[in-house]
Amino acid sequence: MDIVVKGRKTEVPERFRKHVAEKLNLEKIQKLDGKVISLDVEVSKEPNPRQADRCDRVEITLRSRGPVIRAEASASDAYAALDLAAEKLDAQLRKQHDKRYTRRGSRRLSAAEVPDHVPGVATLNGDGQPVPSGEANSVPTKKIGSLEVQGDGPLVVREKTHVAAPMTLDQALYEMELVGHDFYLFVDSETKQPSVVYRRHAYDYGVIYLDTDPMVAQANAPEAGGTLGG
Repeated sequence: MDIVVKGRKTEVPERFRKHVAEKLNLEKIQKLDGKVISLDVEVSKEPNPRQADRCDRVEITLRSRGPVIRAEASASDAYAALDLAAEKLDAQLRKQHDKRYTRRGSRRLSAAEVPDHVPGVATLNGDGQPVPSGEANSVPTKKIGSLEVQGDGPLVVREKTHVAAPMTLDQALYEMELVGHDFYLFVDSETKQPSVVYRRHAYDYGVIYLDTDPMVAQANAPEAGGTLGG
């Protein structure tokens, strides 16, 4: 794999290209992400004299079988901007590497194990209400699939409501990797539909789009028109 260095509305000297090759250690990068496909570096210059302290901008784009990683920085010269962008890229790569390592080395807790691992967690009764610690052992427990439910159920684990800004599929994959989850719920910026990206295996992903069933929507719609009373 080679590093592609290009300039946008500016010339890139050969000396800078050599500095890029020295600064971005491919062997080190591939140790953190063995699925790297390409690494691009784009240099641009801001002609506004009022922005002389950040007139040179460097953007590094790393593409792999996972989400695209971008790191950018601006400084008074291209070499300083490259150093800052390279530090950001290294931090993102290490963060994703650590999350992958942690996820492989850990296991999921069942609902029955949560009280043993999370101090102060409440036990719920059949109505979803907290049970006082002295009464918890008196509530009957039954097995439903892989869950142990106390009382008659249903068991409410947790509810959350998020305000989501529309984003692209690539952005959703990137956010899923950052939080270290196996799925990520988002609003697609192109279709405006609620959607879910999820991990299938390794770096293979899937995406589910939700759409309203037109037959159900029509059945639930109020009848048009009406009768006027005299």
